[in-house]
Amino acid sequence: MTALHIEEWGEGDRVAVLLHGITADSGTWWRVGPELARQGYRVLAPDLPGHGRSPRQDGYTLAAMREAVVAAVPERPALALGHSLGALLLAPLVDGAVLRPERVVYADPAWNAASGTTVTDYFRSQKDWDLEQIQKALPRWPAEAQRGKLESLARWDPATLQATADTPGYEPAVPALVVLADPSATIPPDRAGRLRDRGFEVRIVPGTDHVLYIVDHDGFWEALDGWR
Repeated sequence: MTALHIEEWGEGDRVAVLLHGITADSGTWWRVGPELARQGYRVLAPDLPGHGRSPRQDGYTLAAMREAVVAAVPERPALALGHSLGALLLAPLVDGAVLRPERVVYADPAWNAASGTTVTDYFRSQKDWDLEQIQKALPRWPAEAQRGKLESLARWDPATLQATADTPGYEPAVPALVVLADPSATIPPDRAGRLRDRGFEVRIVPGTDHVLYIVDHDGFWEALDGWR
């Protein structure tokens, strides 16, 4: 077993694994986790290394993060859902049959190649945000989610940004459901079209931003129809 902290909801026979994005932690699933539990799942949401209540490390790589996920969750969950960084970690595990979920969902996946410092600097700046800055930056988030963001940032190790620096990006192989924000900052329309051509189901939650399941939980839940 790994030392990753895992938040759990439900006691169902089916297992759902939820992997969060950079700067977040398992608390980001505060509505999705309980909703899946009501659908009969036992939901497992790890805090990725350097996030939440999971251990800090001297250095971070995507490979080491994937190893930590594999050690923390069952090999054959009924459902695996990764958001942003979580999707970047999940896709190679699915493609390589290291994890073999029955159903896979990628939410606004961070599969683009990383270049420059603009995005990295933006995420690093969040470490110093107070609640007022969070409310200003994320005005459409419910108050509970804004407070949760503040707690997540306090626990987050900015050194995790090392793992995503200069990554060549990723092109997933095994078709799955891809749920995108509107507009998506990670998957532009032309790439969404290519994914569809390769057998992926691509659905869009209108009027949302990157953390689409918080901005419009009901719309996101509806987009999962047939995959949850």
